[in-house]
Amino acid sequence: MDWLLTPGPVRLHPKALEALARPQLHHRTEPARALFLRARTLLKAAFRTEGEVLLLTGSGTLAMEALVRGLFAPGERVLVPVYGKFSERFWEIAEAAGLSVDRLDYPYGRVPRPEDVAKGGYRGLLLVHSETSTGALVDLPALAQAFKAENPEGLVGADMVTSLLVKEVALEAFGVDAAASGSQKGLMCPPGLGFVALSPRALEALRPAGYYLDLTRELRAQREGESAWTPAINLVGAVAAVLEEVLPRLEEHLALKAWQNDLLYRVGEELGLRPVPEVRSPAVAAFYLPEGVPYGRVKEAFARRGAVIAGGQGPLKGRIFRLSLMGHYTRYEALGVAALFREALADTLPPS
Repeated sequence: MDWLLTPGPVRLHPKALEALARPQLHHRTEPARALFLRARTLLKAAFRTEGEVLLLTGSGTLAMEALVRGLFAPGERVLVPVYGKFSERFWEIAEAAGLSVDRLDYPYGRVPRPEDVAKGGYRGLLLVHSETSTGALVDLPALAQAFKAENPEGLVGADMVTSLLVKEVALEAFGVDAAASGSQKGLMCPPGLGFVALSPRALEALRPAGYYLDLTRELRAQREGESAWTPAINLVGAVAAVLEEVLPRLEEHLALKAWQNDLLYRVGEELGLRPVPEVRSPAVAAFYLPEGVPYGRVKEAFARRGAVIAGGQGPLKGRIFRLSLMGHYTRYEALGVAALFREALADTLPPS
């Protein structure tokens, strides 16, 4: 398949491919330590935090769980709005960690409002910035501010898995204390690395938890350019290479991602498709399927043209399809994808 149009994993950045072609690096050597420290410095700049960013070998979900277990003790009360599959995952993680969880439910595609989270008596608020299952984006600064007005000692944790390097993020400036992300989305690298960004405030609250997921142990090791356990060191090199390329022109890169996703929505609306999210994330375009057209037919129409797309999740399974240009696509390649999109949908729609 030539066109990977899924919201993760994504089409790889050429700098990632170049880094991954290098010989295997042993992780307990000076070159590896230097690379690890370089990647951490670059990730701090990407998350815009004065705190720390920890690299974990695993997925974004592993980073989400490490964040929850590292910041909250069993029995502590947290608020979790659920407005898609990944915000529901945050709720499941909090439940599994033994927290006292209050869940706020929204129809998939809608997003929480600041007044919804302005409730006292909580130690934490868990939010998904870019809800990939619906294509929705929440206003993180407004939600964090409303929550902390009622919970001055509370901590805000965010899933930034599909907003990092796709939408502007800034931990302390947003009022976010900790964030989770991964290598296979906006970083345009293969799956295999999770990131936990910790603001200075979160570092003060960090507690030992578990064994592999103990962020206090990781923090001690990673400050020295090591990791507590065997890292996916070649992926660390790929992440560093991509960040070195993208960060100096981040504003231009974010503008391109926004334009590309808007292009997908413009094409979809030309074709009479109904968008899913009320507030659109630049990471993915999500549309309800045309009346009487099953997802399998749409998926197959794209596949015949060498493209892979994604379907719906949870209650949206079989009701929507999703396209993403979050990976490495130039402006002109995006225009080619738009043409492919038009052609594939024309192939599935009944004659008028």
